[in-house]
Amino acid sequence: MADLDSIVDDLRAEGDALDAIVADLTEQQWAWPTPAEGWTIAHQIGHLSWTDNVAERTTSGAAGDTDAAAEFDVALKKAWTDPGGFVDIGAEEESRADDLLAIWRTRRTAMVDALSKVPAGTKIPWFGPPMSAASMATARLMETWAHGQDVADALGIAAEPTDRIKGVAHIGVRTRDFAYAVNQQTPPTEPFRVELTSPSGQLWTWGPDDASQRVTGSAADFCLLVTQRAHRDDLDISAIGTDAAHWLTIAQAFAGPPGSGRPPQ
Repeated sequence: MADLDSIVDDLRAEGDALDAIVADLTEQQWAWPTPAEGWTIAHQIGHLSWTDNVAERTTSGAAGDTDAAAEFDVALKKAWTDPGGFVDIGAEEESRADDLLAIWRTRRTAMVDALSKVPAGTKIPWFGPPMSAASMATARLMETWAHGQDVADALGIAAEPTDRIKGVAHIGVRTRDFAYAVNQQTPPTEPFRVELTSPSGQLWTWGPDDASQRVTGSAADFCLLVTQRAHRDDLDISAIGTDAAHWLTIAQAFAGPPGSGRPPQ
């Protein structure tokens, strides 16, 4: 993966791209439903606002801000009181803010700034295992992009992917075994080969050249698959080998229980 500065730049740009989509929405459009059941556009941005804020607090805490660290501990304990519902609750609460867009702008800017200043080697606490600043920035990039897809779909916009999605694809590949685990399945011992064509036409690869289990296709479609924003049958992704084919039915780049995915179009 790229260095921290490059990933942070991509995260900032992805947030700005989504901001440009929602900046001029009417009050009625903010209330439009998105493909995520029960979530409006306001819920999508509210969720990002809440999570960006928590990410900034834990990042600043890891860098030495004791007040920020204490705030993250409170958020973590609150989440564990309702692990199945705290995400929806946070999105609902944030979606009601009169100045939601301004709050999200302030929070995501603070988060990106905090990530750019994390000392090398620092591990940042999170709802799962602690992670590096580069991993946190990549995870935030993935979420921003994925929820941006929901917003674009709600508005009938064909969002043009950029090579910033390499971070999303990287998480999708790296979380292969996690997808098996959350589905209570044993992951294959053999590494897979993944070959994806980027939006700019580059070939991105992961895994050994001679692997018998292989996944190939569009990087943008692979990212839609692993964030469960589109159904496998609607995507330009191919698999060679039964294990690789099965992985594509359960792949998920996000934390938490198995997602319900999207129906075929």
